[in-house]
Amino acid sequence: MAKKMSKKSTSIDMTAMCDVAFLLLTFFILTATAKVPEALPVDTPSSTVQTKLPETDLATLSIGGNKKVFFDLKGREVRVRTLELMGQKYNVEFSEDEKTKFALMDGFGVPILNLKQIIAMKASDRNKAGQPGIPLDSLDNQLKEWVYNARIANIEVNDKELQIAIKGDAKEQYPIIRKVMDLLQDQNINTFSLVTGLRGKDF
Repeated sequence: MAKKMSKKSTSIDMTAMCDVAFLLLTFFILTATAKVPEALPVDTPSSTVQTKLPETDLATLSIGGNKKVFFDLKGREVRVRTLELMGQKYNVEFSEDEKTKFALMDGFGVPILNLKQIIAMKASDRNKAGQPGIPLDSLDNQLKEWVYNARIANIEVNDKELQIAIKGDAKEQYPIIRKVMDLLQDQNINTFSLVTGLRGKDF
């Protein structure tokens, strides 16, 4: 007579798996950074082209909010060196603490003489400060100087040419965007990226 095999339990203890899941969840929550609202929200025009902007050696000129232009720059060391060069140009002295804070800032849009006030603010307050944009008229073209000095700083720090991206609002008038393009061409910058939002190819 054949002996009956005793059935073994098929249940699995999931306690260890739950512990691992909660550890991973805790890790991702603690290391995640909240998305800071943009200094100048821009509703970019749609496009089907998918080309990523570089993570380094990049300056972004954001245009929106009724002809306002904001400036942003990748790389902390490059930002600090650019600020130093701008300080020399406009005879504004920035402290080491101000340089450190500026290196961590997002884009900004104020005249150089008002920049200290923006640097001193908390990130959340900067976005509510009603920044008027960087001057770019013929008598006081500070945007041209930011681009020029950022290019010098990027070569000094990274030994590479700075790339430029224009992020224009879809509702913004063409003349202001043309003015920014002319500013770049005056510095022999004939290649730059236009930032757009992705849309489906069927639309």
